[in-house]
Amino acid sequence: MRISTNTMFEQGSARLSDLQAGLVKTQQQLSAGRRILTPADDPVGAARALEVTQAQAMTAQFATNRQYARNSLSQVETALAGATALLQDAKVLVVSAGNPTLTDANRAILAIELRGRLDDLLGLANAGDGMGNHLFSGYQTGTRPFVQNAGGAQYAGDQGQSLIQVSSSRQIAMSVPGNAVFQSNNSNLDVFKTLTDVIAVLEAPATATLPASLASANGNLDQSIDMVLNARASVGSRLKELDSLDSAGSDLDIQYQQTLSDLQSLDYAKAISDLTQQQFTLEAAQKSFMIVSGLSLFKLL
Repeated sequence: MRISTNTMFEQGSARLSDLQAGLVKTQQQLSAGRRILTPADDPVGAARALEVTQAQAMTAQFATNRQYARNSLSQVETALAGATALLQDAKVLVVSAGNPTLTDANRAILAIELRGRLDDLLGLANAGDGMGNHLFSGYQTGTRPFVQNAGGAQYAGDQGQSLIQVSSSRQIAMSVPGNAVFQSNNSNLDVFKTLTDVIAVLEAPATATLPASLASANGNLDQSIDMVLNARASVGSRLKELDSLDSAGSDLDIQYQQTLSDLQSLDYAKAISDLTQQQFTLEAAQKSFMIVSGLSLFKLL
């Protein structure tokens, strides 16, 4: 079979191009530190790496969501802790008001102190997150949850709880409805009404019903403290769960990183060996091509 000069040059050039492309690819792999540079390098491995990368991104988003939930719940916990302290202080004042040696003037002073606790408690119940959202309004985060009136305070929020996805299978509530903390429809308990009523009793001259009124207020305050503590327990449980999910998420992220490393990481020893071999082969091919391309019958004449 005859081989023309053009064919010889074309085949030689093509061989050199292939060798150069292989050398460049190995150099790129070494530079990137990855075995798979394009899906064509390993279609199955590239598809699996894409799946793992997407799952890893989702895990990172869940971690962001958990931090957002933690910030919100921590603010709720801070407000509830303040409410607990105020109610316990109010209970001490109510118990003190039952001292039979106190005068009407003494009880009026206690009423002033209780009104201060009531105002502070309303402030905590209407607390915001610093971004214009109220903590205890349910879904109505832009609405002030409690509006003070002559009988105590009226709830203007709803029963909703904002949920956020914190793992692939778990949503968590980031808030507590205010009426579940400070008011109870089941028992007609309303801490704002309790304080408003006992303040009115202490501001008025003492009557024979004073002990009964103070005992009723004291019992209502005990129940109100229990309601707040129950809410705090619920929030604390959610915060603890977020910590557990963070730990599990970190372990999962490490697994994803290891899987990606197994799929994509380059065997540097083999790559360097391949590069050396490719350089040697390319140099030999270039020399051979130069020798062959220099052959001509005219040189023999």
